[in-house]
Amino acid sequence: MADIGPILISMFVAIITGGIIGLERSYHGHPAGFRTHTLVCLASSLLMLVTVYAKQWFVGEIIETVRIDPTRMAQGVMTGIGFLGAGVIIKEGLSVRGLTTAATIWITAAIGIVSGAGLYHVAILGTIMTFAILTLFRWIEAKIPTLIYAHLLIKCARNSAITEESLKEIVEKHGLTIANMSYSIVDGGAFLEYGMTMRTRRAENFRLLANTLSAIESIIDYRMAPTCD
Repeated sequence: MADIGPILISMFVAIITGGIIGLERSYHGHPAGFRTHTLVCLASSLLMLVTVYAKQWFVGEIIETVRIDPTRMAQGVMTGIGFLGAGVIIKEGLSVRGLTTAATIWITAAIGIVSGAGLYHVAILGTIMTFAILTLFRWIEAKIPTLIYAHLLIKCARNSAITEESLKEIVEKHGLTIANMSYSIVDGGAFLEYGMTMRTRRAENFRLLANTLSAIESIIDYRMAPTCD
């Protein structure tokens, strides 16, 4: 019978480390939060414990005929956790959300594995580094100048549509650059639609552009959506 002490320590380390990462996700309103990350870390730890203490399954000479390889369980956990990570990735139009949460689920599984293997110092260090990345790097990202993208779809009556040149001039006047542009005739040829992806370094420019587009009578309808990660 295996000593229950190290097993309980592994389980509690997994619960604490997974919970810490999950709290950060819950605080920022992500669907996979405190309970999800805690369960992922604990499950990974339990599965790793199954392999670490595999010798307890066998008696007598049977152990001589069985090859125990804990790395196989680790590989299986990391492969299987990909399905859970994929479940939190959401595509909304051109926007993709949930990639960071999927990555935290993956790293939480890895922390659970090392916890189950008894490498507690590695589990704690990995938790600290993960939490630092999620918090400090968020602040660094906010300070780094980055390009912000948005997709704009404009609908006009075909016989009174705004010209492409005028539309480009309006967009560029608001500090935006057009990355690509598309054109289409819809509703049996009655309307003309312009579709474009724009970029800027100031999110406020999108709001200013929206105010200008709202005042143009020839524009029947428009939709502007940020394309964020």
